Amino acid sequence: MAKPPARRSSSQDIERFLQQSKNISEFVAKQPRLLFAIDATASRQPTWDRASHVQQEMFLATGKVASLAVQLAYYRGLQTFSASPWLTDSEELRRLMATVQCEGGHTQIARLLRHALAEHRKRAIRALVFIGDAVEESPDTLSNLAGQCGLLKLPLFLFQEGRNRSVETTFRTMAKVSGGAYARFDSNSASALAALLGAVARYATGGRAALENSSGESARLLLQQLGK
Repeated sequence: MAKPPARRSSSQDIERFLQQSKNISEFVAKQPRLLFAIDATASRQPTWDRASHVQQEMFLATGKVASLAVQLAYYRGLQTFSASPWLTDSEELRRLMATVQCEGGHTQIARLLRHALAEHRKRAIRALVFIGDAVEESPDTLSNLAGQCGLLKLPLFLFQEGRNRSVETTFRTMAKVSGGAYARFDSNSASALAALLGAVARYATGGRAALENSSGESARLLLQQLGK
């Protein structure tokens, strides 16, 4: 039996499709964007696993306010650096993180910041979150790049695992010159990391006012540093 001829799209159908595409593009363009970056060198596997489970706090914290778009970025091994597409689903991000295995290597924080600046110039990123415990690069270079982020209104939120004093000094300086904030968390405290991620997500979607309207130690800690 012969198939009936396929219906040709009318000009109204094409116009409707183009309008829907425009509406989707406009919606995506308005989504607040947060870059979620983690050191994925060999010693970081336990924290990576922990972060993959608590990252949903970023989406939960903003679910009633706005749809947050998150890009996962990480470095590991011998000069490996990767950045995901922009994601709006916590489960999709968790599945992606579950496929990554940490590998030995040196830090590539400067490379991460250059990537963030390039993405920010395409379309604004509200905040960059970085989780790490080491700095094996020039602090001056990192501070300069962080300052560039500050000039372009891209605040850095640097969360340190551990108590290395030189790392803390570098992270604090980077946070200050970028207009962001620094915090330290205990490697055994998933709830502390979740609270910090949730606080930054609120900031990314609602600015300083969103943090001022939030309760909790993490929000207060970030507020004390923002704008200083």
